[in-house]
Order: sequence, then C-alpha cells, then structure tokens
Amino acid sequence: MSSEPVCEVSKKLLDLELRSIKKFLTKEGKKPNEILERMVAVYGESAPSYYKVKFCSKQFKWGRESIEDDPHTGRPEEATSEEMCQKLESLILADRRMKVSRLPEETGISAGAVWTIIHEKLDMSKVSARWFPRMLSPFQNDTRRQYCQENLELLTEDPEYFFRRLVTGDETWVYHRDPESKMESMQWKHKTSPTPKVFRVEKSVGKVMATFFWDEKGLLLLEFIPQKTTITGQTYAKTIIALREAIKEKRRRKLSAGVLLLHDNAPVHMSPKSQAAIWQCGFQQLNHPPYSPELAPSDYFLFRVMKKFLRGKRFSSDEEVKEAVKT
Repeated sequence: MSSEPVCEVSKKLLDLELRSIKKFLTKEGKKPNEILERMVAVYGESAPSYYKVKFCSKQFKWGRESIEDDPHTGRPEEATSEEMCQKLESLILADRRMKVSRLPEETGISAGAVWTIIHEKLDMSKVSARWFPRMLSPFQNDTRRQYCQENLELLTEDPEYFFRRLVTGDETWVYHRDPESKMESMQWKHKTSPTPKVFRVEKSVGKVMATFFWDEKGLLLLEFIPQKTTITGQTYAKTIIALREAIKEKRRRKLSAGVLLLHDNAPVHMSPKSQAAIWQCGFQQLNHPPYSPELAPSDYFLFRVMKKFLRGKRFSSDEEVKEAVKT
C-alpha cells in the first residue's frame, strides 16, 4: 500500500481526472476559455486556473497523449524545508519592503523556490499601505471612540425620532468649469474604431462657495458666500440663525421636537460666536469625532450627486453657477 497521505493521493487523482477532461475537450476542438467555463460549472472552486487549462490544451494540440506527469528530478526538498521557510520569513519581517529579487542572494536558493515559499508556504503577499488622512494621538482616538459611542446610543434609543430631528450641513466650492474624470469620460467603440482623445483640462479659477443645510425630507437652506468674503465665526453664526428661520418656515414641528445639528468640527463651526448662535437657536449639537470625514453625509451624498450633475459643464459667471446649483 502507498505510504502517501490520503489527501495527496486524492489530489493526484483529481489532477488526472481534470487532465483527461482537458484532453478530451481539446480533441473535440474546444478553446481554453470554453474548457474552463465547463469545468468551473462542474467542479467550482476545484477547477484549475485558466493558465493551466491553456498550457495543457496547447500540449495536447501538439500531440501529447499521456495525462501523467513527466518524470523529473524536482526541486530539492531542502529548498522549501521548514528551516528555509522560517529563515525567509525572518528576512521579510525584518524588512517588510525588501524586494523579492534580493531574497535568492540572501538565502542561496532559486527565485522559483523563493516564490513558492512566500506565496504557498507562508501565504504572504506584498500590498500598499492603507492611506489615512491623519495619525491620531491616543487622546484623539479616545475622544473619537467616546463621541461615536454617545451618538450610537442616541440613535439606538429611537432611530425614527433621531432622523426626524437630524439636520446636517457643510460648505463646498462649485467651479465654473470642473472637467470630467477619466471614468466619467469612458465611451463604447468598435475594435476597428480609433480610440477617442480627451485633452487635459484644469479646474477653472472661477468658483463659488455654497453652504447647504438639509434633512431627511430635503433641502432647508442654501446660501452662497459673497466673493472675497472669508467664512468666520460671525458669518457662520448668521448662517445658523438663518437656518433656524428656514426650519421654522419649512419644518415647524422639527423645532418643537428639538433639532439635532450635525456638522464637522471645523474651526469656524466651533468658534465661540458659532457656538453661542447654536445655543441661542436651541439646537442640540452632535459631537463630531475628530478627523472623521466618513461622518459627513453632505460629502458622501449631496455634494457627490450635485457635482456629478455639474461636472463637464461650463459656466461663464457666478450667477450661472448659482442657478445650476439650485437646479
């Protein structure tokens, strides 16, 4: 009886079975992609890769008949031994940016053996670091966790009541000319047609600053900041007072229920004059965790949809931009 483990024997039998199918379908005149499609439909995750199907199909087309492995000496066992795996892992962990081309020199084994150890034995891969907007201090992390927990508790008490009270807002620049992105400018063409050209266009100098406040039912307040005007605590305080008047006119019941104001912690939003206006209007301000752009609904919904609609259009004046934004 063979001394090979049962799983190894089963794997070899499956490989032979798959090769016989590749041979049969190749002789039937099927292309590699057709062979792979049929094998995936039957074997699922156990189906071979397209590369293996293509390689075997080519061999059988050239006249190969055997589905058994050719006799070969194979890679020396010591090249991928446990000791070598540990050595290679230690080298990589010591310098996680080390290039694969250096590892054969450091270990004295072939590049193929290095690749096998990294990907099959150690199951490692090289990836780019995930980008974060800012490295938070321990204090900021604790504050972020605390604010998130407070807001979550407030939400879970009564989600429907929470969203009925919620008002959010932010500012954004709207340009006279904002060119389409590469993805947005994609278009269909025939294989024989020439590839369309698009020339690089920069954002125009002309732009308008718009301030939005909205709730679950729609827009509450839209203001345009006059040119050459800086947003300060005093100007933002006036906007907060205008917001209360807009809510009083459009959503009177929201004032009696109590407004939950969600905006980011930009300096002008947190200035003493702005905070005094928020208190004067009777708004309850949700704590916005520091450096948490994912908790800005305007950025991820309202501005994104609006700018997609405006992108690629050209406006000759601020008034045209304002009219397009209102539309």
